[in-house]
Amino acid sequence: MVFAIMVTVFSILNPRYFSTASFGNIMQDFAPVMLMAIGQTFVIITGGIDLSVGAVLGLSGVSAALTVRATTANGIDPGLSIAAGIGTALLVGVLVGVINGLLVTRVNLAPFIATLATMGACMGTTLVVTGGVQIAGAPAEVVQIGNTRYLDVFTAPLLVALVILVVAAVVLSKTRFGRHTYAIGSNVFAARVAGINVKRHLMKVYVLGGVLASIAGLFVYFRLGSGSPASGRGGELQAIAAAVIGGVSLMGGLGRVTGAALGALITASVLSGLILIGVEPNAQQIVVGALIAVAVAVQGIGRSNAGS
Repeated sequence: MVFAIMVTVFSILNPRYFSTASFGNIMQDFAPVMLMAIGQTFVIITGGIDLSVGAVLGLSGVSAALTVRATTANGIDPGLSIAAGIGTALLVGVLVGVINGLLVTRVNLAPFIATLATMGACMGTTLVVTGGVQIAGAPAEVVQIGNTRYLDVFTAPLLVALVILVVAAVVLSKTRFGRHTYAIGSNVFAARVAGINVKRHLMKVYVLGGVLASIAGLFVYFRLGSGSPASGRGGELQAIAAAVIGGVSLMGGLGRVTGAALGALITASVLSGLILIGVEPNAQQIVVGALIAVAVAVQGIGRSNAGS
């Protein structure tokens, strides 16, 4: 209902919004946000938060761009260069996820503080290795992979992202891993009594979040054909907004991947609509923040009504 009203309003303000080309662009914006939101959903359901996802997106994309450029310059086949870039990006996601997990489970830092620290470290690393400029020089195959459209909407990375959505939804709702995730967020003490290795599970969850953020970084890299240090800036806010709008409770123990995906679609659609009607970027972030506040308020009202 909300999505339909939003599409109607933006279409009235700018008729170009309701077109196949516009929907295709929205889907390209939606995919990386959705991937970060999926990882964020698993983390939030356990009662945590991951502020590093946007920075991981940026660092992963830049790492892939540097790897592909370096290997291509050395005469390596573009296919192998792209595979190496993908591997490097995924390694970044795993590494940051492990660090986040260790800080939360071994150093006993609050997730907010732990991931805030890794967010700063990743952003700083990205600026150092790039010098603050885009990393170009990708082979033509990179742009072809990221921008060749099927049915005027779908690209290969987008199809991969949709497959990941289906797999993540099944894992969270139908597997023991998903049940343990809910159990930890609902009552961590009861989860321990039930025999769940909470620290090991949290490690897996934070690594999952890091890997999904790195895949989002690859998505952006393939789309742009370059690695930008600005990519992912504000991504953590969009991911949290998508999850919360989709019904994931910041209190933990409640939420669905499909809800987060719908929240990502709403977030991407809102931002796309704001761009088309000429709203400046800084104001767009205000809107995203307002969406989070409204979604949390609605959840609070729902809990109050349920308790009365």
